[in-house]
Amino acid sequence: MNLSSLNIQIIDKRLTLIFSGEFTLYQITKYQKFIDTLSFSTIEHVEIDLTQLELLDTASSLFLNNLEKNLKAKNIESSLLCHKQEILESLALVVKEKSNTSEFPHAKRENFLESMGEKTYNNYLGFVSFLSFLGEMFHTHAQSLKSIKDIRYKEIAFEMNESAIKALGIVALTSFLIGLVVAYQSAYQLKLYGANIFIVDMLGISILRELAPLITAIVIAGRSGSAFTAQIGAMKITQELDAMRTMGFDPYLFLVLPRIIALMIAMPILIFVSDIMGVLGGMLVANLDLQITPELFLDRFRDVVAAKHFFIGIAKGPFFAFLIATIGIYRGLMVKDDTQSIGFNTTKSVVESLFAVIVCDALFSIAFTNLRM
Repeated sequence: MNLSSLNIQIIDKRLTLIFSGEFTLYQITKYQKFIDTLSFSTIEHVEIDLTQLELLDTASSLFLNNLEKNLKAKNIESSLLCHKQEILESLALVVKEKSNTSEFPHAKRENFLESMGEKTYNNYLGFVSFLSFLGEMFHTHAQSLKSIKDIRYKEIAFEMNESAIKALGIVALTSFLIGLVVAYQSAYQLKLYGANIFIVDMLGISILRELAPLITAIVIAGRSGSAFTAQIGAMKITQELDAMRTMGFDPYLFLVLPRIIALMIAMPILIFVSDIMGVLGGMLVANLDLQITPELFLDRFRDVVAAKHFFIGIAKGPFFAFLIATIGIYRGLMVKDDTQSIGFNTTKSVVESLFAVIVCDALFSIAFTNLRM
């Protein structure tokens, strides 16, 4: 590689910049600092001499082009002295490309209507995709019911243990604390009016009918629904689903249906446990704060709380379980080929499951109220 240098000659009001050797990206910073030390206050003309230059790259061509523009901005005339065709072509190419890209288009800012329209359309596409998933799942489910031996009993039992039996502890503890808190907050108001005994009515109906199913669904959505998404998403990234299809195994039959069926079977059991623990929590507060003995509490409970409230709460279980499992599995199948997508879809599955459960519970409340149940 030939040595590069920059020589300066000043005669009267004329400045000559003589570049020699190779002028590449690596010399730009050094030359720029050197030129910045010069005083152009008395200079009327600058000559850029490239006759001794042997190599000029694109970055250096841009540097020379900008130097000429800066001199012109200071009302200083400049001229270029060069005889080598390849160097002149490099300088001309830079000028041509800069003229074509002198103005960069500004990013168009979306207005409110465009943003809302795009989000609405994306949500519509997502809903259609979810309906397509449900259609394929129901078709597979109908096909599997043609023969009892095709039902994956072992997988269903395994998923019941993973998503339900192992969740008994957290469901029981959460429901007990909810019953405790609701009873404690209500006890103060009931004592003001001497209506201590009515805490049984309030706790019995609210826990059996609404709180126990809803709390259980929330816990399962955060625990099992997110697990479904993460498990199937990881299997998709590692191409295990493609391997299953290659070997002739249907992922819907082996992965999707066992999880949904297991959760639909287990959810009423979890709600039953939640009912018991919620009532026990309320009974404890009623005994400690309102002096209502467990015997009196249970007698009043049997007299005022109809069995229909218990069955309504239990009946919500399979519907909540179906929503949680299908959304969790669907989000797992939507995972792309990167680990960040697992976290994104896991979060989406929990949020969407909770929203779907609350909407479903609201619809049940409206329907049962109109049916006077």
